[in-house]
Amino acid sequence: MGELVDKVKGNVNEAVGKAKQHSNDPETRAKGKAQEIKGKGQQVKGAVKGALGDDI
Repeated sequence: MGELVDKVKGNVNEAVGKAKQHSNDPETRAKGKAQEIKGKGQQVKGAVKGALGDDI
């Protein structure tokens, strides 16, 4: 179950981050890029949990 939660959180963060990157504010664009990267990390975490099982 943790695998699915991490993947969903990752997808949401990645999508919100991509949306923020279309802002006219440079600070918001930078935060969007960071949030997108965080989302990709969460997806990897979910994939690892899936491969190893939720016992980690």
